[in-house]
Amino acid sequence: MSKQANPLAIGLFLTGALTLLTMGVMIFGGGDYFKDKNRFVIFFDSALNGLNVGAPVKLQGVQIGNVSEISLVMETDTDRIYKPVVIEIDPALLRNTSGEESHGHTKKQQQEAAQRMIEAGLKARLETQSLLTGLLYVDLNFYSDKPINLVKLDYKNLPELPSVPTTVDEIRNTADEIINRAKQLPVEETLKNLSDTLTEIRNLLQSDNTKQSMTALAKSLQETQKLMATLNRQTEPLLSNANGALTDTRATLRDFNRELLPVLRAAEQSLTAATQVLQESRHTLNAVETLADADAPLNQALLEVRNASRSLKDLAEGLERQPQALIYGK
Repeated sequence: MSKQANPLAIGLFLTGALTLLTMGVMIFGGGDYFKDKNRFVIFFDSALNGLNVGAPVKLQGVQIGNVSEISLVMETDTDRIYKPVVIEIDPALLRNTSGEESHGHTKKQQQEAAQRMIEAGLKARLETQSLLTGLLYVDLNFYSDKPINLVKLDYKNLPELPSVPTTVDEIRNTADEIINRAKQLPVEETLKNLSDTLTEIRNLLQSDNTKQSMTALAKSLQETQKLMATLNRQTEPLLSNANGALTDTRATLRDFNRELLPVLRAAEQSLTAATQVLQESRHTLNAVETLADADAPLNQALLEVRNASRSLKDLAEGLERQPQALIYGK
């Protein structure tokens, strides 16, 4: 007869097996259960089809965390539905320039870190992991040219990161905006005006006045062609005569140049001689001016001659009055 199994031993065995299994999962699972992670919340306006819990969170293509929670929140005042997505970021994967882990485990540190990243332009966007599966992941990147849109809804007291629409949503929004603007255009009125304009043009073309004008225009064109032909026939002799006149004028100018060249050379020689005569005349005038100067010897000699002449004149007048003075003296 077989021995009955002890329930206590079985229970202890199962408990020990479960404990070992749990420890193995925690140890070989990378120790994620013992790591402190920074948690943030993101509110997406886009549909979350394909985004699952555990989806990767990447910063410029490098995975730094995963999605830990996806929820729906309805605001009772406005009946608006929000879709908060909670992400967990492993601070061990974010290091500074010294290679040290970034610290930010406390609530205040996480809020300060989130504010710094927001000011630097960090925003979240949903991207496709695979076109075949349609799965999404959260891509963090810096979009400084896009506005900061924060819901500012306190969700589990977590710091919020802004989001931007997906590329598909941006294309869809742009297309919707174009369609809305096109709908606002007065298309029916424009088409009606165009139809009326085409009708008036057709009536104008089919009118008798237009037909008469077209006939007159055709006649005018024919007469213009005849006139142009006549002008062409008459212009050719005129052009030939003008060409001959130009040839004669060119020959006359050539002969004139040949005859004018000796005259110009003679005039140049005459000018040269006149220039030399002027220079010699200038030297002569300078010499005359020098002789006519008050201090010049010639001027002094002339003064002495004048004085001597005056003395001789006085002597002659005295002798004329008293001739005996020449014998007896004065």
